[in-house]
Parts: sequence; C-alpha cells; structure tokens
Amino acid sequence: MTLLEICVDTAAGLRTASASGADRIELCSALELGGLTPTSGLLALAAEMGVSARVMIRPRAGDFVFTADDLDMMRADIAAARAHGLEGVVLGANRPDGALDLDMLGTLVEASQGLRKTLHRAFDLVPDIAEAVEQAVALGFDTILTSGRGSSALAGLDDLVLAHKAAAGRITIMAGAGISAANVGTILAAAPLGAIHGSCSGPIAGDSPLATRLGFVSPGRRMTDGTRVNALKRAIG
Repeated sequence: MTLLEICVDTAAGLRTASASGADRIELCSALELGGLTPTSGLLALAAEMGVSARVMIRPRAGDFVFTADDLDMMRADIAAARAHGLEGVVLGANRPDGALDLDMLGTLVEASQGLRKTLHRAFDLVPDIAEAVEQAVALGFDTILTSGRGSSALAGLDDLVLAHKAAAGRITIMAGAGISAANVGTILAAAPLGAIHGSCSGPIAGDSPLATRLGFVSPGRRMTDGTRVNALKRAIG
C-alpha cells in the first residue's frame, strides 16, 4: 500500500487532513515558504489527537546550508518533537555545492535517535541522485521526500524512477510537489513508490484587507482541502 502524507501548517489543516484520509501528517509552519518548523502548540495538538506525524525541522526560509546557530536551533526543535511523543522528524542539510552535508546530518541524526526520520527536499539539490540515496541509507533515514530534482514530481519523473531503483527497497522514496488525484497515477505507473506527499490545499479567502495592506499576510498562503485529500487517497488506491 502506498502511504499518503499530507503536510499542514494550521490546527484546522491538521484536523481536516486527519479526517479526510491522510495516513501520516507532516507538521510545518509557513507552507508557502516550503515549510518551516511548526509551533509547539501544533505539536501538542497532534500529540493529543494521536495521529501519525513527523515534524519539519527547518529553522528559516531559504536554502539548506545551515550555520552552527541553525544547528543549535534544530537540535532543540528535535528535542521538542521527542518531548511531545511524536513519531519522527523531517531533516535536511546541504553543502554549498548542493551535496548533502554529511557532518551536519550526522549530528542531527544523532540528536534524533529513537525517532523516525525523513530526508526532506534538500535531496533535490544534490548533484548525484544514486550517491545521495546511499548516503541517506547509511545515515539511517527511512524516507526521502523528493520531486526528482524537478519543479514538480511530474517534471522530475525520470529522477524519481532513478531514486526508486537506487533505493532498492532499503528506503522509501516519497514523491512530492504538485501531486494531485489527476496525476498521481502517472507517477505511480512509472515508479511504484511507497509514499506520496502533498498539501492538497486551496487558496485562502477572507484575509483582512487592512492586515494585507500592513504586511501581516503572507502571499501564497493556502488551506488544506479535505475534498482534495480524499480524492488523492482514493486515486492512490
């Protein structure tokens, strides 16, 4: 069975995804920025609901070339995920050339002992797919989230197939970026992946015009749509 993971950044999104068929939740904040570390309140709510959930550990927007201060923040956020009793964490770090930063990832993995671990789309910056898959396996990740280095999973389909072949059943390749009920069949026909990731979201209406004018509203903010979650779940089968 192909697992469906839905990424959410609000309490409403968490409840909607859980009620609409998501097998697992990725907890984030600011999904319009690709997902940042969520609030402790969202972690607490997920723990209270008893859902299968992994926590995005990403302290800032931008690339994944992190500093020592960033590392300290990530280690503290991993500890918070553990303290709330959640299933796992979502990690990633690159060197300036795009290769995985094995030293920093090793430190983060050590801090995550006892938690399940997803390597996030830092993977999509690597110069060599097969090498990065081997590195992720060696580090102890159980899942890689990737668009196949494309702007969407469909655009990166060839590299998704390559990653799936390189994984050889040792680690789950989870396709993400632009996946919907309408195109997931094409992706799974090319590579029988163990997991699919999406936001299944739609535009938010009703933000205050004054709040928008004063700069309090993040452009591109969206909300989880239960109908889309359910349709994607049914399309996966």
